[in-house]
Amino acid sequence: MTEPVRPDPLRLPGCDLRALDDPAQRFALWWADAVDDQSLEEPAALVLATVDAAGRPSARVVLLRAFDARGFVFYTNLESRKGRELQARPACALCLYHPPLHRQIRIEGDAVVVDDAEADAYFAGRPRDSQMSAWASDQSRPLGSEQVLGDRIAVVADRYGDGPIPRPPFWSGFRVVPAAMEFWQEGPFRRHRRDSYLRVGDRWQRSLLFP
Repeated sequence: MTEPVRPDPLRLPGCDLRALDDPAQRFALWWADAVDDQSLEEPAALVLATVDAAGRPSARVVLLRAFDARGFVFYTNLESRKGRELQARPACALCLYHPPLHRQIRIEGDAVVVDDAEADAYFAGRPRDSQMSAWASDQSRPLGSEQVLGDRIAVVADRYGDGPIPRPPFWSGFRVVPAAMEFWQEGPFRRHRRDSYLRVGDRWQRSLLFP
């Protein structure tokens, strides 16, 4: 995958992870470890699960592009399958797995579309070829042949020439606002550590789960 992004990690030197009651801070620490691990080719890859009108789930890999205390952001065509499903039913789940670190992070919550200024800023920083592809692709719709997509990209290139390419109105980001998070650390003989965080009002309730 391309276009890697390194969100600024929140580092807490000397902090005992077991004492962290804020999952956003804990995520930042684990994220920093993942980004620093050279054996991880794409630490930002995460599985996104959504449901359709009949309650049938679907899952795919997307890339984490930003995170903070508000939630976790990825970008997509709003008219894609995931885009349509999230706008109709915002409840979704995310899962990151970093095998070299023997860690998994699960996130459950609701997805909301990011504001236009945030989406515009991210789109402006994308490679130009990716910007053209965003305009040309009817994501998730049937494609007759690869030539069709190539022809449409050529049309976009001709339309904008050497000038800036604006963000398509049908392309934006989703922020998953977490209601529950779980941090899984592999242990010997299946004695894994599972720290669960559940949002209760404006606070997080933390507990341990059996592995």
